[in-house]
Amino acid sequence: MAGKATPPRAGATVRPKTAPQAKPDPGTPEGERIAKVLSRAGVSSRREAERLIELGEVQVNGKTISSPALNVTPKDKITVRGEPVGAPEPARLWLYYKPEGLVTSASDEKGRETVFDTLPGDMPRVMSVGRLDLNSEGLLLLTNDGELKRKLELPSTGWLRKYRVRVKGNPTDPELEPLRKGITLDGERFQPMSVQLDRHQGANAWLTVGLREGKNREVRRAIDSLGLIVNRLIRVSYGPFRLGDLEPGQVEEVKARVLREQVGGTGEAEDDVAPRLRSRGRTEGKTLAKPAPKPAEPAPKRKPRPAGPAPAPETDGGRPLKPVQGMKTLSRAWKTATTPDSGAKPARPTAKKSAAAAGMAKTPRAFGTARAKADAGAATAPRRPAGPRPGGPRPPRKPGGAA
Repeated sequence: MAGKATPPRAGATVRPKTAPQAKPDPGTPEGERIAKVLSRAGVSSRREAERLIELGEVQVNGKTISSPALNVTPKDKITVRGEPVGAPEPARLWLYYKPEGLVTSASDEKGRETVFDTLPGDMPRVMSVGRLDLNSEGLLLLTNDGELKRKLELPSTGWLRKYRVRVKGNPTDPELEPLRKGITLDGERFQPMSVQLDRHQGANAWLTVGLREGKNREVRRAIDSLGLIVNRLIRVSYGPFRLGDLEPGQVEEVKARVLREQVGGTGEAEDDVAPRLRSRGRTEGKTLAKPAPKPAEPAPKRKPRPAGPAPAPETDGGRPLKPVQGMKTLSRAWKTATTPDSGAKPARPTAKKSAAAAGMAKTPRAFGTARAKADAGAATAPRRPAGPRPGGPRPPRKPGGAA
């Protein structure tokens, strides 16, 4: 019947139908946006690159462009202010202790000293991840990659930023509760913050404040709304990266391995999660990937058995012995031969042996010259004839005296 699908045969393999793949739009140009390429090359951020394009300071293949809506490929030659733009370098990240009194910008209209004026001369061109205002100090991240800068600044990253704040006054913990619930100032909503009252110090108090967004002067404005005055603000961590032992004005590069491990993480900066970066990029408390198991060593090869007839097996009463039985039989034979029988009675000495033993005990045995003289005298002395003793029998001895 027309319109009815034919059922598959018994035992036939039914393959699922795959959706047809979408063909690339022939109208989409190849390459990447010019602003993204400039950002990857470390020239500037995307926003600054768009501003440079609008000012007519970017040329592509010798032509000045006026719109950032342009895709370029590695074959195109790009120059900014007459200087060629090289290939993108590997992304790098630095930790910098920003001192108080420096502006976090490439240039300042008032002529004030900027963060980039104080960096070492051997550093490449870098950009700041976020900002710290003029009167704030602490950790500031620097990178040579515009894409990495943009990724770390996005609110969707959700990285926790912690600050040590000294305020004038003696607040109590209940007075800080509005910051934990979130507040609205001048129509602008501030997300809930983590606020901890550390200690009171004279007329001041120290707080630890954590937030996940980077609005302009957010910490100062939120605390000012409680009637407190911030007289010192130090950023101690940005996601998994911490200020550690850095001194004001000191800069330190993060190792590439640590950067790869941490950029893809959740960005939690809790004490039991985030590592503490020390000098020379070392980490403490960081959970490392487990090392791969070592491959199993090959089993040792057995030596080939020498050619010839096999040795005859040991027997016990005509039966072949197993290796364990042979050792047990040898052990029992050795124990029987070397251990005396404790149950047998000692042999009783005979009369001759008893007399000999008694004579040896009464008569001392002569040795050496004395024995030779005794043997010679015994040979030369005349023997007494047999019969009664001359002179009669010997009178008996008197008791207690001489004969």
